[in-house]
Amino acid sequence: MKLTQEQVILNHLKYDPITPLEALNLYGCMRLAAVIHALRNKGHGITMFMVMDDKNGKHYAQYSLERDL
Repeated sequence: MKLTQEQVILNHLKYDPITPLEALNLYGCMRLAAVIHALRNKGHGITMFMVMDDKNGKHYAQYSLERDL
């Protein structure tokens, strides 16, 4: 059984945060924000942080799964 992009991204988020570039390189996911939106609509708590790349000063999103305390 092949996993959907939602399942693959959710599995990744259970262990590590993910950026759009990581999603593309690891899973071929070109629209990470759309996958995150779908996961949020299914009730998953996902937080987005803006990160600045020190090399070129550009900003990008990093998504993390909210953890229960």
